[in-house]
Amino acid sequence: MDKYYLAVDIGASSGRHILAKMKDGKIQLEEVYRFPNGMENKNGTLCWDVERLFTEIVNGLKKCRELNKIPSTMSIDTWAVDYVLLDKNDQILGETAGYRDSRTAGMDEKVYEEISLEDLYARTGIQKQIFNTIYQLMAVKEAHPEYMENAESMLMIPDYFQFLLTGVKKMEYTNATTTQLVSPKTNDWDYELIDLLGFNKKIFKEISMPGTVVGNFTEEIRKEVGFDCTVVLPATHDTGSAVLAVPTNDDDAIYISSGTWSLMGIERQDADCSMESMKANFTNEGGYDHRFRFLKNIMGLWMIQSVKKEFTEELSFAEICSRASHEKIASIVDCNDDCFLAPENMIQAVQDFCKNTNQQVPKTVGEIAAVIYNSLAKCYGDTIKEIEAITEREYNTIYVVGGGANAGYLNELTAKYTGKQVWAGPTEATAIGNIAVQMLYDGVFKDLPEMRTCIRNSFDIRHYDRTGREITA
Repeated sequence: MDKYYLAVDIGASSGRHILAKMKDGKIQLEEVYRFPNGMENKNGTLCWDVERLFTEIVNGLKKCRELNKIPSTMSIDTWAVDYVLLDKNDQILGETAGYRDSRTAGMDEKVYEEISLEDLYARTGIQKQIFNTIYQLMAVKEAHPEYMENAESMLMIPDYFQFLLTGVKKMEYTNATTTQLVSPKTNDWDYELIDLLGFNKKIFKEISMPGTVVGNFTEEIRKEVGFDCTVVLPATHDTGSAVLAVPTNDDDAIYISSGTWSLMGIERQDADCSMESMKANFTNEGGYDHRFRFLKNIMGLWMIQSVKKEFTEELSFAEICSRASHEKIASIVDCNDDCFLAPENMIQAVQDFCKNTNQQVPKTVGEIAAVIYNSLAKCYGDTIKEIEAITEREYNTIYVVGGGANAGYLNELTAKYTGKQVWAGPTEATAIGNIAVQMLYDGVFKDLPEMRTCIRNSFDIRHYDRTGREITA
């Protein structure tokens, strides 16, 4: 009888339930349920509808029961930095605001009244992003101090969903590090920093590592879905899970977790909290087995996802890619500029940037997409130069994992702009990394290298040479 493992992978625009099993030494995946996601404007605040999302999680579990494919374990991953504050009755305090909400504007200066940017980076190794949890909590402290005072616990979004399933609260490590409140030396909360900022210390619960058992379903959930299941912590930060699925054990490789965001970097045993790394805007996010993901956040396919919604034609990503590949426009935008974080109109934002920098203004679908794709690839090339300068090493290969691995034109451009070989795939990297931790917990693999070798052999991976030409086996 087949043994199933379930990954619930929730991104900024959709969520999926993906079942996995081992067959003939390979991992096989099956998507059994999908649902939409997105932030909603609620009284002027961009929020997540966590109640609806949890209903969808339960609906996907019911689908497993309907298919008679009952998972032995399951894990939930989501995006990073967002959280809930719970009162003594485990009710959410305030709105579940999303990271693109503007409430954090100016909160960096409030934080720097207590600790300088340089000292904060030296303590945490986390790059400054105005949406980091540290700035979100400062926004709560400033606007709603009663929430901070009355909170009994804080859970990151995936930890909250796993609490609703099991009744057990666990704070997972990889996501906790994105709060910018964890020490890379102790791999625990920096309580001195938390005190300095005036945050409620008791809400910061013990940190647990991926592979830790959260618990089994509550009686209420068992009755509703029709079965019991053991919930295991994955790398709950979706990038942490995606990087686990990078199909190589080569230390001379750079990865790009390509989705709504492009997360580009390397794995390291120790964090680099130097001023050189800070000035280059690199981060040291916690990874599986206390590894560090030394990476840079790049705006990513959020820009393409946004313009796709704004085009008057109904176009697939493949068609958009195809049209872009036939354009010769040379304009380049800075993908990391704040104007692209949450514009009312992404097409207009791209056109305005080109106009304001005296470049050709893109007008057609193909031109707009070509500007975005070329800008992303150029940013990848610039980032690799920074990584090589900081680490004093040369890297030969880039592994692109996640949905962006399907963007053949972008993969070609990435090879051209970086001068590196590019391997693209697997596309379901986050779900695979989520499942891989469950399989490591269950003893399917003895260690991370064995697991990554299996991933390499289980999924289709495309290869591009340094000129961008795809190499077929």
